[in-house]
Amino acid sequence: MLIQYGAALGDYLYDVFVAKFDFWLAFGLVAQLLFTARFLVQWISSERAGRSVIPIAFWFFSMGGGLMTLVYGIAKREPVIIAGQAAATIIYIRNIMLIVKHRGKASKTLDR
Repeated sequence: MLIQYGAALGDYLYDVFVAKFDFWLAFGLVAQLLFTARFLVQWISSERAGRSVIPIAFWFFSMGGGLMTLVYGIAKREPVIIAGQAAATIIYIRNIMLIVKHRGKASKTLDR
């Protein structure tokens, strides 16, 4: 019985990742890798600082992965992905804008 489930799982994985491999699957996988990379960046930065840190690279990976996932969702006509990534991308862009704004104010303060 276990062998039967293993074969069914193998067939499923082959169907999903090999038989249906095309440009959009590759694009979606790269988008997901970018999106996942943001957590690695955040974790490494936090470990180095010895406290929880969210570097600007986290937001750029979020934006890049989110935009690519949004494009993937649009191309594949996936309403859940479209709705989720459209809203999240706005948040990522806004966070980058706030960081840039804050850095601009900080550099003006240092110039005085």
